[in-house]
Amino acid sequence: MITKRIIPCLDVRDSRVVKGVNFEGLNDVSSPVELAAYYSENGADELVFYDITASYEQRALFTDILKQVAKTIFIPLTVGGGINDLSDFERVLSCGADKVSVNSGAIRNPQLVYEAAKRYGDQCVVLSADIKRVGGVFHVFAKGGREDTGMEAVEWIRRCVGSGAGEVVVNSIDTDGVKGGFDIGMLSAVLDAVSVPVIASGGAGCAEDFVTLFKTLPRISAGLAASVFHFKQVSIPELKKLLAENAIPARII
Repeated sequence: MITKRIIPCLDVRDSRVVKGVNFEGLNDVSSPVELAAYYSENGADELVFYDITASYEQRALFTDILKQVAKTIFIPLTVGGGINDLSDFERVLSCGADKVSVNSGAIRNPQLVYEAAKRYGDQCVVLSADIKRVGGVFHVFAKGGREDTGMEAVEWIRRCVGSGAGEVVVNSIDTDGVKGGFDIGMLSAVLDAVSVPVIASGGAGCAEDFVTLFKTLPRISAGLAASVFHFKQVSIPELKKLLAENAIPARII
């Protein structure tokens, strides 16, 4: 089993970290710069920064706060929100991002993944898929989970990986913020469809949920969460200790 990554997620709106339930009811949490520094110093393997209203508001991602975050941390940084063309990739990479996450931009322009992978390499392109069950079918949602595209999610992910996405973040809207555990069924379907690293997002409520995730789905590369880390319900050093006790390899600081 490869070393598993633990990744906190900063959902940023108006230069503040926010968090809600099922992508709704967003509440203020903290400064992204302060939280980023805390996670970098306390065992996070990577950090994800989402400007969660950039696509919905049809504007460019905030780069001033992103630059501050990038200067603060010493771990890989993935950035998403309002990524619509190659110039957006260039802009966030120049601000200090290591990888760029694309969601709504790829839905509007399916060629974007291919073009970005060709220019920057597969390892730089992360497909972030917001998925919800609609009539028993996994649908892809756009604009921060606000708009049902009607597209079947697993086939969409398969196509984007075929175009060059080097990693996939599976965001389960059904389990987001509910803290009842990761969406194992959804994640399993995606794992069966692609061979690139898959990151589980949405549903973590306690440290044991990560153990269940990695033991049930050994091919999952990482667990991503927000609330449980932001509100200190799960300590990353303690989580990694628990993983080690369960024979799940993780980087220990």
